[in-house]
Amino acid sequence: MKAELLEHSRVIDESGNTVEINLWKLPKPTKDKPHGYKYSLVYIVENERIIGYDNAESKGDHTHIRGTVKPYKFIDIWKLIQDFYKDIEKFKRGEL
Repeated sequence: MKAELLEHSRVIDESGNTVEINLWKLPKPTKDKPHGYKYSLVYIVENERIIGYDNAESKGDHTHIRGTVKPYKFIDIWKLIQDFYKDIEKFKRGEL
């Protein structure tokens, strides 16, 4: 069984920047995705990833903030999306 696509969206915000969200539900949890989700959320400014949340193969849950990679504590999908948008707002206020 394949992963089920839960969300794919790509929008341009009021500043002309790209917000893209891809979420999949896996058929069963895996060692590197024990919560059973695969995801990629990115905020792109002038063709550069400024903010990213993902769990690429064998890398676990992590964030990319202006080129710095840090582990991310996945709680659930709703918290993931909330944290992502909070970071976008911080960037827009000049706090990142």
